[in-house]
Amino acid sequence: MEVPGAGYVVLALLVALFGTLAGRYARRLVTVARVLRRGVRAGGECVRVETEPYGRSDARRHFFAFRTADGTRVEFEDLAGASTTRGTPVTVTYDPRDPEGTATVAGRGSWSPVLQSAALVAGCGMAALGFAVLLYFEISGGK
Repeated sequence: MEVPGAGYVVLALLVALFGTLAGRYARRLVTVARVLRRGVRAGGECVRVETEPYGRSDARRHFFAFRTADGTRVEFEDLAGASTTRGTPVTVTYDPRDPEGTATVAGRGSWSPVLQSAALVAGCGMAALGFAVLLYFEISGGK
């Protein structure tokens, strides 16, 4: 049994999902670029690395902590390479007006924070565009 219009709905949802992700990562890219140029630097460290429960994936989430100039401890999640483990010292760059929302690890070794964010924007943007083109051809009948 085929549901009429289900293909349109699925494609529209994929366009919306990847478009939203591209927008989110684009905002992060702008923030990271601004903070790396004008932000305050501080020493920090990786405080924990979380993995997928039950070994279902090799995905890891890295959490870092640092102290602001006024001594406030800030913890945040950021992208990091597989070689980053608990206790790894890092340099953190942040905007003093919003340390929790702008903090980024300034040097990760393999990819710069700007390149990582740009790659995510490009990938999600291309996916959204690709699904939008498919949706257009589905609606127009391939003409």
